Amino acid sequence: MEETKEEAKNFIEEIIEADIEAGLFEGRVHTRFPPEPNGYLHIGHAKAICLNFGLAAKYGGQTNLRFDDTNPATEETEYVDGIKKDIKWLGFDWGDREYYASDYFPQLYQFAHELIDKGHAYVDDLSPEEMAAQKGTPTEPGTNSPNRDRPIAENKQLFTEMKEGKHEDGSMVLRAKIDMSSPNLLMRDPIIYRIKKETHHRTGDDWAIYPMYDFAHGQSDSIEKITHSLCSLEFRHHRDVYDWLIQQLGIFPSKQREFSRMNVGYMITSKRKLRKLVDEGIVTGWDDPRMPTIAGMRRRGYPAAAIRNFCDKVGMTKRENLIDPVLLDFCIREELNKTTDRVNVVLDPLKVVITNYPVGQTEHLKALNNPEAEEPTHRELPFSNELYIERKDFMIDPPKKFFRMGPGRDVRLKFAYILHCEDYKVNEQTGEIEEVHCSYYPDSKSGEDTSGVKAKGTLHWVSATHAVPVTVNIYDRLFTDPTPDAHENKDFTEFINPESLKQVKALAEPHLTQAKPGDTFQFMRTGYFAVDTDSSPDDIIINRTVTLKDAWSKKQANKGGGQAKKSKQ
Repeated sequence: MEETKEEAKNFIEEIIEADIEAGLFEGRVHTRFPPEPNGYLHIGHAKAICLNFGLAAKYGGQTNLRFDDTNPATEETEYVDGIKKDIKWLGFDWGDREYYASDYFPQLYQFAHELIDKGHAYVDDLSPEEMAAQKGTPTEPGTNSPNRDRPIAENKQLFTEMKEGKHEDGSMVLRAKIDMSSPNLLMRDPIIYRIKKETHHRTGDDWAIYPMYDFAHGQSDSIEKITHSLCSLEFRHHRDVYDWLIQQLGIFPSKQREFSRMNVGYMITSKRKLRKLVDEGIVTGWDDPRMPTIAGMRRRGYPAAAIRNFCDKVGMTKRENLIDPVLLDFCIREELNKTTDRVNVVLDPLKVVITNYPVGQTEHLKALNNPEAEEPTHRELPFSNELYIERKDFMIDPPKKFFRMGPGRDVRLKFAYILHCEDYKVNEQTGEIEEVHCSYYPDSKSGEDTSGVKAKGTLHWVSATHAVPVTVNIYDRLFTDPTPDAHENKDFTEFINPESLKQVKALAEPHLTQAKPGDTFQFMRTGYFAVDTDSSPDDIIINRTVTLKDAWSKKQANKGGGQAKKSKQ
């Protein structure tokens, strides 16, 4: 029977099901998510989180959260807390299975002594430059260190002294004795311990030595009896070291598998480069809404469900590819369209005076919050004789297909009345339209229209008397190039988009005074927005999450860039 699209499995699911059928690991599925607490999680981590937690849930297994905290120079408790917050916000829970590589420092230290005892590790005091010179090349074997055959007893003594802090940083390391002629350069006697006299965020100054990733990673998996250790493709060559160490130590045989990492156009996921953006003030912090961090996406208003859906749609492959961000935008719109209230906000106000509506009178109109909701709700929208509309919604001499406001034209106000444009005033000094005068049809009230007047266009608006000032951050892509960090002889910061943030002083309907940080809305005819974390009732700040349509691809196509694809919406 041919599998349907819904039933089709990715290659990792096929591996897991084959392992279960073969009785490997007694049919258990136990995954882990092992972030380094040296920065905030990004879109690439979101894929790994969804994969590890999702597969474990699908096959009735468990997922551990384990912090790979083996480099005290770059790790902070702030990052630990941020990572946990991000994972829970995405909708996943590790229960009581929160671990740290630092939990295993005593055990890893004993493992290292065991390798020394078996003649599989040695202390090397060559300089980093000397070690690199002996490493060889992909086509030429390396040469053995003169310390490779140091006696076991001497290795144990020196390694113990390293642990006790008797030697300076960089003066010596512990290396695994594998194969200096291996075609995999990582197998050419890799460093597994180094001296680093730094205060650790959990263990303080207890340790003067710390394990390298290739030593801590596999052994931590083994200690926790992880059955399927899932990593992105850049760790493929590390798997040989992973397997060799587990084999030499004779410990639980965790299996590493690799999948393609999440590469999204116009984004970078290098923590070093993200930190540079923060440290150089190019962005305001790790949670800047332009950043590809989960914290930044949350602050911008991306729904967790949309990110999970995006990761699902991207799927699991063995080959690297560049994902069009249009797909992410689509997932965001798809989710927000179902969940957000529609509100009126005018970004570039133009005053409209209704000449035949009573001055000083306020009418409260019934406005639908979300037409997509299963149980529709409504709010009251104040209406008066003076309003604001978008400046771009009025033209003195509009073309035939301009279905908005112009002299002699009829246009409907959303949830309100039909207006007939009669006149306008021009500022003599600037030449700008200063004010538009209209009359309204009293019997054209939305939902009760008996006027017989046909208006082709519908505009959003706010009452001038009741409008609330808000600051709107119009965010765009942070980079102008889809692969800003892939250019030789150019720094990725050269591709920063100078228009990635514009601030606008806008006017909103009073309903927004009730909004709390994190609340999301659809601004009528404009896009989806979220209330910023720094917002308050006295200073309402709102971030644009995404446009209503794929405006970016259209803009890039008009520039002739050829990099963007059209949305399939």
